[in-house]
Amino acid sequence: MLKTNLFSLLFFALTFLGTSQTPGYELWMDYKKVEMPSLSSQNSNIANEVTVLGEGETIQVIKNELLLALPQMLGSQFEIKKEIGEKSSMIIATWAQLPQNIKKQIELDDESFGNEGFALKSLNTKKAQKIIVTARTQIGLLYGAFRLLALMQQHSDLTNIDLTDSPKIDIRMLNHWDNLDRTVERGYAGFSLWNWQKLPEYIDQRYVDYARANASVGINAVSLTNVNANALILTPMYLEKVKALAETFRPYGIKVYLTARFSAPIEIGGLETADPLDQKVIEWWQAKADEIYELIPDFGGFLVKANSEGQPGPQNYDRNHVDGANMMAKALSPHKGNVIWRAFVYSEHDADDRAKQAYSEFVPYDGQFLPNVLVQVKNGAIDFQPREPFHPMFGAMPKTPIMMEFQITKEYLGFSTHMVYLPKLYEEVLEADTYQEGKGSTVAKVLDGSLQGQQITGMAGVANIGNDLNWTGHPFGQADWYGFGRQAWNPYLDSEKIADEWLRMTFSTDEKFIEPIKEMMVTSREAVVNYMNPLGLHHIFDTGHHYGPGPWVSELSRPEWNPVYYHQADENGIGFDRTPSGSNATAQYAQPVAEMFNDPKTCPEEYLLWFHHLPWDYQLKNGETLWNGLAKKYQEGVNQVAKMQETWNQMKSYVSAEQHKEVNMLLTIQYKEAKWWRDACLLYFQTFSKQELPVGVEKPEHDLEYYKSLKFPFAPGIRPRW
Repeated sequence: MLKTNLFSLLFFALTFLGTSQTPGYELWMDYKKVEMPSLSSQNSNIANEVTVLGEGETIQVIKNELLLALPQMLGSQFEIKKEIGEKSSMIIATWAQLPQNIKKQIELDDESFGNEGFALKSLNTKKAQKIIVTARTQIGLLYGAFRLLALMQQHSDLTNIDLTDSPKIDIRMLNHWDNLDRTVERGYAGFSLWNWQKLPEYIDQRYVDYARANASVGINAVSLTNVNANALILTPMYLEKVKALAETFRPYGIKVYLTARFSAPIEIGGLETADPLDQKVIEWWQAKADEIYELIPDFGGFLVKANSEGQPGPQNYDRNHVDGANMMAKALSPHKGNVIWRAFVYSEHDADDRAKQAYSEFVPYDGQFLPNVLVQVKNGAIDFQPREPFHPMFGAMPKTPIMMEFQITKEYLGFSTHMVYLPKLYEEVLEADTYQEGKGSTVAKVLDGSLQGQQITGMAGVANIGNDLNWTGHPFGQADWYGFGRQAWNPYLDSEKIADEWLRMTFSTDEKFIEPIKEMMVTSREAVVNYMNPLGLHHIFDTGHHYGPGPWVSELSRPEWNPVYYHQADENGIGFDRTPSGSNATAQYAQPVAEMFNDPKTCPEEYLLWFHHLPWDYQLKNGETLWNGLAKKYQEGVNQVAKMQETWNQMKSYVSAEQHKEVNMLLTIQYKEAKWWRDACLLYFQTFSKQELPVGVEKPEHDLEYYKSLKFPFAPGIRPRW
């Protein structure tokens, strides 16, 4: 009989009902029964007598998770003790609470794991094996407990476990682009999780399970609302609702941030200006910060999109980004809050290459931002493309904390209908060498502060989460959420290892399933690059919704909104010249990188047309002409999706019928749309190359006019415009 309080029983019942009746809802925390007799026996011995020391909400959360997970995995009930006894087989306690004899055996000190880190140690005595989970803080204990459960799910041998781990990034954040009407900008998994109408009184079980999922991978911050912000979120009525979410997330170590609309002093404050140097504006933001922290003492701070894509900002008043960010930072500073200031800026008034504008606008301000300001930079200089070279700002502002912004949602990657394993993309960017401090100056080292000594670090991902039953629309989209959390915790983790972890926890631990599906996942990103934007092509998506190809679009009011701006195809060739003979965007990189990109012979071919406009008969490294190589890349992408279908069809015996059918249908859509991309793009580019498709490339199913005629007024991810 479980000996626990009413809250624990209620939590257990709600969570168990939610997960058992809704396949996919449980994410990677399915806690399937361990069927291997040897491991099951070992784990049962470990969980024979569980002791959790301490009191408080986070300790209760740890107990709740153990009460949910261990009976399901081990098939037996147990009770949680509050004191360490001779028979204690699993001990979860902060370092300060551990007895001295155990501390001596562990041979660590609390400096080993920092404020959020933990240690998992196996102590083998004559009487029994003990597993110790310890940390300096209760949040560290929570992370340690989740890691232990994850290892059990992965069927890891815990006999001699000796693991110490702590996050390398301070702020590990999900950015929700959720609007107050519950639509989600670039969201493809249903409506927003946040039901503002029912808050603050009604706390949906999903909010709890969302917090559990984030804590399980170490995500410790969440921005609740769209960067194209609505000032109403800062009004008292909504702040009470935000407080309710913050209180729900707090036991899981998650801080709430809000997007701050720069013009809020006018829109909700009754002022005539939002000039960041105006004293009344300064006082308004100070009062607003005080008001928020009175309600939410651990409020994280503001995420700001300013003077970008029509959003208000300091430049409206002839001020600069430093003026705006520092004004807000001063308001938050007494409360230890942060300003995250997005560097995604480009202007219709700037005729320069869009890829250069963020660097040109921000790098001159290096060292002028206050210490609690982080500048958030997208992984590439354009906009979450299937492949971009790393943003030149990484490493170029050594006196400023630079925070990564990845996209987990798939705005330019087939929405939630295409399987694209994004940790592979993240890994490619994180491993890129900026050379800003010499060879080995990787983006990961910039982000974690080890390269240039930043005192605060961060990584954000634009969430792919909605109210779909499985959270992310595509079942494999869950791997992107999971993988982002793991790489934000440790940006040096291998994406293949992450895929292996996720598959074992989510589907099966059978190697006959793991190996082919892992291969399918890690190659899926390259497949989508091939059938959408090969050889460095980029931003050739249809207008507005970015659903499907639109390389012919040329009539939009701003040049940089048109795909023709990016591919510049003509009878002489294709590609954007960003070398000194063109826009000279390569000059924004450190010299060794610039030299590599400037020469088409040394430029990696995956970025070739990003940096060079080349003739159709230019010879690629494999001996193919550019036209033939481009066409064959498009075909290769289609073939790769066909192989993904074939692989998945062989996996019926390892997953449920419902899971298999769902993924199979989505792969059918992906294959159809991969062919659409291939046919539409090649037909259009063929009007310039004037060349036949090479042998091995399938003929298009329709003519070019057919593909141009396709319209999608109700594509998801954008607000209705009726």
